[in-house]
Amino acid sequence: MLSMRLRLTDLQDPKWSSHGGRWINGESWIEPANVSTLVMEVNDDQAPRVRVRVKECKRDEADFVELTMKPGQACLSAGVLGTAPLYLTGKAGELHASWDLTMLRPHLRADCLVSRVVARTLTRQHRYTSETLFEGVYRLTERASATFTTSGLSIHYPEPAEHVLEPRTLRPGVDPLAALHELLTDVIRQAPTATGCVGVELSGGADSGNVALAVKAARFPEVHSFGLLVGGSTGRQQSERRRAFAEHCDFRDTAIPAMQHPPFCHGGVRALRKPHDPAGAFYQEAFDVVREQAAARWCEVMFTGSGGDEINAHHSRTQAELPTPEPVPWLGSKAVRALAEVNEHLAPIPVLPVPTLMAFGMHNPGFLRAGVWPVSPLVHPRIVRFMEQLPHEHKRAKALFRERIRRAGLPEWVAEPAEPENFLAVLEKGLRSYGLPVLDDMLKESILVDVGYVDGKALAEARRDADAAAVVPDLLCDVLALEVGLRSLM
Repeated sequence: MLSMRLRLTDLQDPKWSSHGGRWINGESWIEPANVSTLVMEVNDDQAPRVRVRVKECKRDEADFVELTMKPGQACLSAGVLGTAPLYLTGKAGELHASWDLTMLRPHLRADCLVSRVVARTLTRQHRYTSETLFEGVYRLTERASATFTTSGLSIHYPEPAEHVLEPRTLRPGVDPLAALHELLTDVIRQAPTATGCVGVELSGGADSGNVALAVKAARFPEVHSFGLLVGGSTGRQQSERRRAFAEHCDFRDTAIPAMQHPPFCHGGVRALRKPHDPAGAFYQEAFDVVREQAAARWCEVMFTGSGGDEINAHHSRTQAELPTPEPVPWLGSKAVRALAEVNEHLAPIPVLPVPTLMAFGMHNPGFLRAGVWPVSPLVHPRIVRFMEQLPHEHKRAKALFRERIRRAGLPEWVAEPAEPENFLAVLEKGLRSYGLPVLDDMLKESILVDVGYVDGKALAEARRDADAAAVVPDLLCDVLALEVGLRSLM
């Protein structure tokens, strides 16, 4: 939520002053993300101890990052919601931090990558951790803290969050659907918006549909809905479901054909080699268009359906196990050796679901860049706890979510579609039309091949097979996205 450069020498005599939204002291500076829903509070009443907090401007449980400075030391801490990551690096008495990884470009080196993070990325064994792809650059995970002194930067994890381990039996007469509606609507009403102009990511599925119904109930003055249409027969059904939700909720809807903005497409962030996070989302090009549309309509907040799968699942503290990863035939020797370490240095169990927090890290910086604050009400701590206590029959196949859609008066083909939307056709088009030429270029010159993370001969064989294959292997997207992202930062 903030970006900064801190020199320890400047903390000896703090004389912070505001200049155009940035607080400056000597050669040090701090500024919040340029998002209207955030406030920056500076307390220097106990100088030379100075406390800065950037937070959502709302009374309910708010996301925040807090910085406490005193001579010779700076300490950072984060809240539980993890809406936007904060990346940190410190060296030679200077601490640099930003929610935007590209702001740290001078400190990122392609020849200093963390092998186990590269191996996780190439094999889709993503983990929630303070480690990033780059040596010496860290992520401040939820509830974690970081301390910077002349001795360097240290990260401190919190204790594991407490969770409900078993569902409870409902008391007679309790209507869980009414309870969910009340909880979800209340969480949404607390959104930090001054103008009341908000957006909703509306895919046409049960998760975003339930969020949309709660946004309608919250009665914001102006609501826009946005969605990516996946195309084909699946896309036609998706379009009808989206239209049904938008008309029922009286939203001003904008539909964007995802097929026009597939991964690696011309004019997108990767094709233009704009600096971006190498571990960003596959569909960044398409979602960038959604964010641009939301910003053009002055939406302060974007409500998303993130986390619906996670809160309806049998959570990982019961009997769930991580799936066996699909073999990646072009892994280089360096990545193969690092696979033994993929489960090292992990953050403890968080308050929110782990996959949701990792998705935030991939998607949400793009919203901040557009000046829009993303809110994912389905994983608010109150909703998470409610769903953990809910009997499994209400979560299985998202039964409660689907019943809420039915009770709102929407038809069965909206509540429980025969063919849910997916982006596989969009990914195939991106790889077939734009990704394979990128792969041709990578076979001539590659960061990942040169340092041993990717086997060039095996990758060349995959390229030869791809033209004749009915479907381009989607695992190629991981290696291509990582390569292009690394090049964009060098």
